Amino acid sequence: MQALKEQLAARFRLDPDICSVSAVENPNQLPSLTDGFDLLLLIVTRSLDRSDYIHHYSREGVHIQEKWVHPDQLEQWIMGDSRNLIQWLLKGEILLDRDTYLEALRHKVLEFPFELRGHKLMVEFSRFLRTYLQSKEYLLDEHLLDAYNNILEALQHWARIVIIEEGHHPEITVWRQIRSLNPGVYKLYEELTTSRETVKQRVQLVLLACEFSVMSKMERCCVPLLHILESREEPWSAAELQRLPALRDISADLPLLLNKLVKKSLIREVAMTNDVELELELRYTL
Repeated sequence: MQALKEQLAARFRLDPDICSVSAVENPNQLPSLTDGFDLLLLIVTRSLDRSDYIHHYSREGVHIQEKWVHPDQLEQWIMGDSRNLIQWLLKGEILLDRDTYLEALRHKVLEFPFELRGHKLMVEFSRFLRTYLQSKEYLLDEHLLDAYNNILEALQHWARIVIIEEGHHPEITVWRQIRSLNPGVYKLYEELTTSRETVKQRVQLVLLACEFSVMSKMERCCVPLLHILESREEPWSAAELQRLPALRDISADLPLLLNKLVKKSLIREVAMTNDVELELELRYTL
């Protein structure tokens, strides 16, 4: 495998558009990390025309996947919810790295700076909120399996919030990671998945725990959004907020999040007149 990687690296060095290449081998016990391929190559290219491109091939009996990405896109993925990408950066072998771009990016990920941590907390909380509320609704309608599926997903987002608060990146195997960091959250996972109580009782237990433990984290998890709202005196419209690159990763859940922040009195909803007769536009501010 090492000889093959050296051959590939030599070929990539001849391409001036390629600035960095990282190689991730299939660790067998976690084939999903490389989408089942023997070798995954993350290729960072300066060419926009060649970015967001996937190439599958076999060489010397090794099944290889190439993922081509532009630096801007790569950094957007890091800010979002891409646990596989974090693992590629941290565990991959750097085969080519012009201007030490990939090495610097790896150090940034390892340091987990405040801005990145805050953004990921906001992303995880917005997704927690959606699945938590959906579970409550399904439970009221007696759709017990749907309520179970959603509260399990909400619990996973809760675990990731705890991991980020501890200064770590959530891994793919989140429950193995959370077991030592927060036994209480892991215990809830066990109660939900293995308890002899009815499905309804198990869901109710976790919903109650979420209500008391995670909803209290709302203000702390929404710091990036709150900072944007206080960045100007004029209230923001929902459309303005959705267009901001800093909120791109939560755009689908932003209306729900704004509504919940208003109800918790963490932000204010302001009704403003506009050009449409008898219509008041709702805007948001601190």
